[in-house]
Amino acid sequence: MSRASLAKDPREVAGMFDGVAPAYDLTNDVLSMGLDRLWRRRTREAVAAEPGQRVLDLAAGTGTSSEPYADAGVDVVPCDFSAGMVAVGKRRRPDLDFVVGDATALPFADKVFDAVTISFGLRNVVDTTAALTEMFRVTRPGGRLVICEFSTPPNAAWREMYGFYRDRVLPRVASMVSSNTDAYSYLSESIADWPDQRALAALLHGAGWRRVAYRNLTGGIVALHRATRPV
Repeated sequence: MSRASLAKDPREVAGMFDGVAPAYDLTNDVLSMGLDRLWRRRTREAVAAEPGQRVLDLAAGTGTSSEPYADAGVDVVPCDFSAGMVAVGKRRRPDLDFVVGDATALPFADKVFDAVTISFGLRNVVDTTAALTEMFRVTRPGGRLVICEFSTPPNAAWREMYGFYRDRVLPRVASMVSSNTDAYSYLSESIADWPDQRALAALLHGAGWRRVAYRNLTGGIVALHRATRPV
């Protein structure tokens, strides 16, 4: 499967990420000019997990986002829909308990995580509301959710510049560093189709989350949404 469509058929999405798994982390570094590392660090700071707490890291891919939690003594569970991504992750970090799982039907019991986080993966899920509801279900009362996702820059000039890079430059750069250029064409399309900051905040409220807030990173290219499950 070369790429998924905006219909986000789960088999197509999983197959697409299986295909790009071996070079995924390197490609992300190149396409984001290293900014993905900053965005993930800000996500970890927002999660603020302490040693001994249990964190579910969704769309964990090869485990790059999970490693710092584990190294800090946090009980992290990397979970991804792509078996190919998980296989690469297990080879890299056999000490991590990777799980292949669907965000709309998580294979975990109710109220078992102190925090749930997902970075650059929610927009690839076929049903956003179902995924947010599942994240709510597995989070303990008082627990938190942190979402890091591409978003909409509020400044018109910056938004136009970013749109040009996303739609014109990113696919061309991807063709030089990735074996699956079509997958990164889907990437730019899925970002353009994704709800803006306020719309995602409304979806969080609708799924039962409270104390919903967001913070723009890099001028709103990325937004960090935070929410809490009520006690």
